[in-house]
Amino acid sequence: MILAVAQTKPKRGNIASNLLDHYRLIELAAQNGAQLIAFPEMSITGYERENAMDFAFAEDDYRIDHLKDLATDYNIIIVAGAPILKENQLFIGEFIIAPNDSVSIYTKQFLHEGEDEFFQSSFDNNPMITIEDQNISFAICADIDNPKHPENASNNKTDIYIASIFFSPNGIPNAYKALKNYAEKHKMNVLMSNFSGESWGSPSAGQSAFWNNKGELVGQINDYDAGLLLVEKRNDNWETKVIIN
Repeated sequence: MILAVAQTKPKRGNIASNLLDHYRLIELAAQNGAQLIAFPEMSITGYERENAMDFAFAEDDYRIDHLKDLATDYNIIIVAGAPILKENQLFIGEFIIAPNDSVSIYTKQFLHEGEDEFFQSSFDNNPMITIEDQNISFAICADIDNPKHPENASNNKTDIYIASIFFSPNGIPNAYKALKNYAEKHKMNVLMSNFSGESWGSPSAGQSAFWNNKGELVGQINDYDAGLLLVEKRNDNWETKVIIN
């Protein structure tokens, strides 16, 4: 099994450019054998609050059509984030795009202070997927600040917990501490994807990373480059590889 997380530098308000980055990194991940690639929080638009409705994606938005084509062409699951308008409510969400042309949506369950002015939270959109008998569940940013979220994932027999985040340099130490503890406590492998460039006019911390189910940090990207962190399961062990791009 090979999985990938992308570390990207979004361009604010430039969805077309951000999608081109997605296409390029998806192709790179597929060339390296990845069966899944996950991007940071609201990766397609960059993190937004006040302008999120202007950039919002519909559930069946035509702008993800090429992502669906790439998922099929490369036989890879794509996890890409955006503000998503669902049943006339705006969510911080992500599209989970499978090679069979199916799309499921995860919506953020726990919001940061101030996000509730612009977004709804929901526990209703919480898909899980399975790759090679490994159950995979998802989290977005502030979800990892609430211990109930990984606990619920563990109760659902999650083997791999994938967090798509936007954390600043000041916030990343706490994110690292929390994700290490969740991995160790719940015996889950944990993958985290963060931006490395500015988003919402604020710096991001990068340092996308992977912890095994013992809580050991196995691999990470630096705090400033864009690229991929590839993780490969070999028997009961995991190996990682960083590709700067």
